[in-house]
Amino acid sequence: MSGRTRGIRKPMTLSRLLQEVCAVLSLKRLLDRSPTAQAVVVFLLGLGITALFRRDEHPAVWVLHSALYTGIAMTLLAVQRRRAARAVGTDAGGLADLNRKIRHHEVPQEPEEQAAVRRLVAEQLDQMERARKWLPYWLGAMGIVAIGLVVLGAFSGSLVFPLVFAAGMVALCFWVLWMRRRTLERLHWMRQALQHK
Repeated sequence: MSGRTRGIRKPMTLSRLLQEVCAVLSLKRLLDRSPTAQAVVVFLLGLGITALFRRDEHPAVWVLHSALYTGIAMTLLAVQRRRAARAVGTDAGGLADLNRKIRHHEVPQEPEEQAAVRRLVAEQLDQMERARKWLPYWLGAMGIVAIGLVVLGAFSGSLVFPLVFAAGMVALCFWVLWMRRRTLERLHWMRQALQHK
């Protein structure tokens, strides 16, 4: 009888569910605010991708490549954050809090915080407008790379890896477009909400 009951899962209690939700939210907040946590995630992703594409090389090469990718990504992120924080008039932590408020549709009540959110919304909308000019070229380049990989795979006789990579690139392009649309909706919503304040 004990063998039968061993496989039965106990129902999740409300307190257990709340603990799991709080753990996920605290991890998300840590990733929003901590450049070190972001660097660790980028390093681990870079390590996995490098190991996937360069299976024949020594693992030390994987670590070096991943460290290089992490350094480049974190430098670009730091420059972008510093520029946005300077435009808004806050520090990196304050910038993360303002971005969280925009994501969660939380309209600030204090006038100075409203002014900071207005500046952040204007800065991000301006940045997205500038990036919109290059988006078709980026999508075209991704398409050319995906098609080129499939053609090279057809000539080399191995289509599995090029098809998986091309499908991943197409998924990445759709994800970028979806995230762009979602971010624009949030920014426009916050701008409208702040105009009524």
